[in-house]
Order: sequence, then structure tokens, then C-alpha cells
Amino acid sequence: MKKPGEMAKPWVADLSVYEPGRPIEEVAREWGMEPGSILKLASNENSLGPSPRALEAMQAAAVNMHRYPDGGTFYLRRALADKLGVAASQVLPGNGSNEIIQFLVHVFLDPESNIVVSESAFVVYKLIAASFHGQTIATPMKDYTHDLDAMAEAITPDTKIVFVSNPNNPTGTAVSLESFERFMARVPDHVIVAIDEAYVELMPGERRPNSIGYVLEGRNVVVLRTFSKTYGLAGLRLGYAIAPEPIIALLDRVRQPFNVNAMAQAAALGALQDDEHVERTREMVRTGLHQFEAGFRALGLDFVPSVANFMLVEVGKGREIFEMLQKEEGVIGRAMDGYGLPSFIRLTVGTEPENERCLKALKKVLGK
Repeated sequence: MKKPGEMAKPWVADLSVYEPGRPIEEVAREWGMEPGSILKLASNENSLGPSPRALEAMQAAAVNMHRYPDGGTFYLRRALADKLGVAASQVLPGNGSNEIIQFLVHVFLDPESNIVVSESAFVVYKLIAASFHGQTIATPMKDYTHDLDAMAEAITPDTKIVFVSNPNNPTGTAVSLESFERFMARVPDHVIVAIDEAYVELMPGERRPNSIGYVLEGRNVVVLRTFSKTYGLAGLRLGYAIAPEPIIALLDRVRQPFNVNAMAQAAALGALQDDEHVERTREMVRTGLHQFEAGFRALGLDFVPSVANFMLVEVGKGREIFEMLQKEEGVIGRAMDGYGLPSFIRLTVGTEPENERCLKALKKVLGK
């Protein structure tokens, strides 16, 4: 009898496994701690929690969980379209924006084609491309930021998708509006530009490119957004794409039935009405970024200025410090060696007391 490894597609055994931020419960079990004593600043979650309106909507929806969800996400597509100024036919919700990335690769990539990404960008792009036996071309970053000129140069006749993470995870940087416009003018017509804007609502308004404008022009652009970060709904796994109708129609063909659960749809409809929660989140992030910057400077640590809700800080042996923070201080951060940044850790912005605890813990494990 053949072993499963002998029966699998030959390239699957070479795939890397994505390393997510460690859950609180897992760290508590490993180190014999109480879950309530642990501070998690690892996964760029919203420390304010879900929108209160989302919570109300979920409570109201709970009694109907014996029913299948709306398979076409009709009301959510319409609400997103109204919010964003696009047509409902230009919106596609998914089980997290990761599922939308998988749809894109499924539809457009094959073993003879490639995607273009920036090094130290969201690692899931190349992991999903590899799972479909596609190739990845990665270009170096410039000042921890996408070098869009280099990415445009890297495009080949076999390139199907260019992924631009803006702001970028894990560096927290954003491209300039001028470089973005210059890049878009250079992208050939045979390429899909996937603009991953998971943190866009948290960016300063003057730094946000008019990405949806390219969709309205009918360009081959797919904008990826999520309810996980700003809206505090990471546990429900809900993202969405905004793209010209022909692209959305293709992505819809590879979508599984009922891919967005009913609770997520209800929560999203509530969250979209809660501008107050969004502004509170923005203020928390603004305050927290300043707090981290001041704290890192006081510790004599280099860091990468961020426009998102997290920050890269250089601590020397990143993996070692990441583990010490968990074991000795009950603070979960994120090691960055998997992104080619072994001397860094990434820390999510929390509330002011959470950030203060994190900075004190970092000072202690570094012996400062």
C-alpha cells in the first residue's frame, strides 16, 4: 500500500506551513499560566474588541443558527457597495481575505505562470501560489517598503498577479501615492494587481491611495479588505474583494457554497454602521504608535515607523526574545525570522495599559 506522501502531488511536501500568532490558551497550557494573565500582542487584533453594534447583531442572529446562511451574501454585498460607492456586483465577501487570495490564485495562476511580490510582505501570497504549483518572483524592499519600480521591472509575460500589501504586513509601511500611481501606469494589461488593504482604515487619510478608483475605471485591479482588524471581528473570518464585475464573476465560480457564515454576515452588517467604534480604534492606534515609538527610543531600540496597528522593533535575537517574553512575562509577540527579519519582533498596538506592560516586559527580558 502506498503511503499518503507517495500519493500526494509532489510539490505539496515542499510547502511551508504558515506560522500564525500563538493563541492565549496555547501559551497558557505550555507555560502553566492562567489565560487571564497573558497579554497577546501578536496578531494585529483590535484590543477594543468587536463593534458594540456587531455584538448586538450577533446576539439577534444567534437564534437562527440552525439555518444555512445567505449563500449569495446579498445584504452584505449591498451594504458594502453602498459604503464604498461601487456596485454590489463588484463586491465578493470571503472567509477572510485569505480565501479571496486563494480564489485569485485558483482562477488565474498555473504552473507555467508566476506572481510578483515584495520580500518581507505577507507570506501567504507565495504559500498559496506554491499550493497551486505556481511560481513566485520576489523583489527586495527599499527602506522596509515595497519598491514598486522594482516590482514593475520584475513583471514578465508569464506574470498573472502582482500583490501589493499596503500598508504592508509585517513592516507597517505604506508606499507613496506618487510611486503607486507611477506603478499603476506601468503595469501591463495582462496582469491583475491585487492591492491588499487589510489595515487601510487605520492609515492617515492623506496616505491612502484611491485604489477603488482603479476598479471603477475597469482596470484589472482587485482590492482586498477585511473585518478582522479595524472592526475587531478576526474570530469570524470575514474579508472581501472589490473588483470589476468580470473579475468578481470569475472568483465567484470557484467559491464554495455558504463560504461566509451567518454570524459573520450579521456582525459585518452591524459593524458597518458603527463609525464611532472605527474612530475609537483609530485613536487607540494613533496613541499606541506614539507610545511604542517613545518606549523603543527610551530602550535604545531601532524600529520601523508604522501606519498600521503594529510595529517592527529590532531586538537582536528575535526568536529568543519572542520566546522569553512568553515564558517569563506572559506577553505574546511575533517572531519575524519567517519573513527574513530574524533580528526583529512585531508587536501589535494595544490599549495604553497593555502597551505599557509590553514595554516593561521588553525592558526586563532585554536586561535594560
